[in-house]
Amino acid sequence: MMRIYLIGYMGSGKSTLGKKLAKYAGLQFVDMDHYLEERNYKTIPQIFAEEGEAEFRKKERKALEELSEFSDVVIATGGGAPCFFDNVHLMNRTGKTIYLNIDPGILADRLMESKTERPLIKGKSKEELIHFIDETLKKRNEFYSQAHYQITDPDTGLDEILKMIERD
Repeated sequence: MMRIYLIGYMGSGKSTLGKKLAKYAGLQFVDMDHYLEERNYKTIPQIFAEEGEAEFRKKERKALEELSEFSDVVIATGGGAPCFFDNVHLMNRTGKTIYLNIDPGILADRLMESKTERPLIKGKSKEELIHFIDETLKKRNEFYSQAHYQITDPDTGLDEILKMIERD
């Protein structure tokens, strides 16, 4: 039974890596944001706009509790998911957590190019975005740094990642 949680800032590659890692390891893949949208029949920007961040975080927690029961799965969490309630502890208790610790400059480039609507960064210039990412990471690092593993190289191979997890 394997359960891997990918955590990190938006744009760090959780969904992209998660899909590849799941396929490579013969596991299923769940994108927590998509799961949340399907469960609530609304997009995340809609939930934020209509119900506010606090209500969104409660829905996110409920989704995480459900996903923590799944077996043989790679879960790409939402960027803020580890930072609310005791979510990071729930993930660490029920699986292996990997923090994709990617440079803010790379994150900003990826987010500027992304077609995904992201309520927290809407309308920011690249400079504003880098500053925003830096500030947010300062607050989130106390949670992200609790992950079992960290990846700082965006080109880390799937083999390497699985070996890192299986060593324990």
